[in-house]
Amino acid sequence: MDKKKIGLLIAEQRRGLGLTQRELAQLLHVSDKAVSKWETGKGVPDVSLLPVLSRTLGLDLAALLAGKAEAQDPLGGNMKKLKYYVCPHCGNLITAAGTAQIACCGQTLEPLTPVKADADHDLTVEQVEDEWFLTACHPMTKAHYITFAALASADRLTLVKQYPEWDLQIRLPRRGHGILLWHCSRHGLFYRLL
Repeated sequence: MDKKKIGLLIAEQRRGLGLTQRELAQLLHVSDKAVSKWETGKGVPDVSLLPVLSRTLGLDLAALLAGKAEAQDPLGGNMKKLKYYVCPHCGNLITAAGTAQIACCGQTLEPLTPVKADADHDLTVEQVEDEWFLTACHPMTKAHYITFAALASADRLTLVKQYPEWDLQIRLPRRGHGILLWHCSRHGLFYRLL
């Protein structure tokens, strides 16, 4: 842990938010001298302050401790390159258009890697007027089911959440070319080009 790097990052983020040392100190219920000490690298925040400090500064806790925040691409990514994260504990679904550190239920999540569907996980896709109609013979039990289906094009994402014991019948708007993705609760993320 490099005190100087952490201090420089705290100062940079504080200024970026338009806060004085005193204002940041008031938000954290510490003295402005403590904030000054951190920013000059003569000390570091107490461990108990780190979560609230990272939230206040809008920094990931790991970035705060490393003393550097990674700059993101300001334009974001193509929606076809969207990353999908699913929490193995609660089933929470999170997407990110760029590089992100995602956590849920106290666990850091890795982005799912889509694989081409095998015969057991393939969806039936039919064109019905101006929509894609999706069905599957996949089990839809509480322990094994399709959790979501999504259609991503360059600039749009249409995502439909599925629940156990529902029949899988989904209609998605048909707009140009895209990538169809769906997630099996046991076997991961699958894709098909449309």
